[in-house]
Amino acid sequence: MTFALAVAALVRHRTRTLLAILGVAVSAAMLLDMVMLSTGLRESFRELLLARGYQIRVTPRGTLPYDTEATLAGATALVEQLRSHPDVDAASPALGGQLFLPRGDTTITAVALGLDPRVQADYELESGTEPRAPGDIVVSAELLARLGLRLGDSLTAGAAYDAQLRTLAGEQRLRIVGEGRFLNFPTGQLVAAVPLGTFQRMSERPDQVSVISVRVREGRDAAAVASWIESSTPRVSARAIEEVLAQTDERLSYFRQLAYILGATSLVVGFLLVTTLVTVSVNERIGEIAVMRAIGVARRRVVLQILIEGAGLMIAGSVVGLALGLVTARYLNAILADFPGLPAAIDFFLFQPRAAWTALGMLAAAGVLAGIYPSWRAASLPIARTLREEAVG
Repeated sequence: MTFALAVAALVRHRTRTLLAILGVAVSAAMLLDMVMLSTGLRESFRELLLARGYQIRVTPRGTLPYDTEATLAGATALVEQLRSHPDVDAASPALGGQLFLPRGDTTITAVALGLDPRVQADYELESGTEPRAPGDIVVSAELLARLGLRLGDSLTAGAAYDAQLRTLAGEQRLRIVGEGRFLNFPTGQLVAAVPLGTFQRMSERPDQVSVISVRVREGRDAAAVASWIESSTPRVSARAIEEVLAQTDERLSYFRQLAYILGATSLVVGFLLVTTLVTVSVNERIGEIAVMRAIGVARRRVVLQILIEGAGLMIAGSVVGLALGLVTARYLNAILADFPGLPAAIDFFLFQPRAAWTALGMLAAAGVLAGIYPSWRAASLPIARTLREEAVG
């Protein structure tokens, strides 16, 4: 009965109820987006780093992966040393550089990675096969389109290019065997991967790598392994993912603070909107409420009815806001994804069911709180005086 009366009170003023739901939906959409922004970027970055299951990055001391041209010499011995640790499941060496690809009158420049295809940590194969032979190459979709070639075609590439003589250094004939999605590079980047030994010969950097990615066995402590690597090999830096994420959190604190402020603002706006509309609704029905009290309706039922009205507006608006927030987040994410140098796999607004439930829960609680003042006022009305004033009015 109480629920039916609350619904009837909302339906009686359809236009006002609809506008209230739309207003709450806007607040709910902003709150959801801000909750997604506050946690999404970190989780998206974490998923990117762990996409291939490697928890540690080993680089020349003081550098980041591919951040400089510094390399680790004696890579074969270093990789074997890492693989000998009982907690290490796999070690994936990679050498970064450039490939120069002549096409007619122009030369296309692409980022190149020399990898061990058996344990590579830098791309996901979308079609074709892994590069098994020394002359095989895997390219990004953008590079494949730029070259105007298909899987199975061959091309000439070099690790260096003399613009004056128009000659290639480290020239190699390669066959395209696969198309890959390279995880750590932005959309549109021209990227290629060749077997590590092949690229070391082409670039004249024998037994050198830029980074070694390490995968720790399940249940083992990655931070402890990273500490062992640095203590046993002082010339390298070993960063566990958790350490990288901690540094990332410091740099992303601005985004979190902005998200918290805007999220709190949207929650307050929704609360005030519902409080105002429920109060107006109660003021219009003072006589009706007084009659209900006069015929014996308990005070708690009056309070419950008005609380249901406030919560109903919030929940209905939140459901609409959930859909609106997802659409808005997708649009904003598409804009931010064009930021220069940002990996294509990074999402600023990453949808997580927990984030949605958090936003909806806060809004539902705000709806209940929004009905407290008007319900208390309605339940506290002096019955006789209210009826007399309504009759005279």
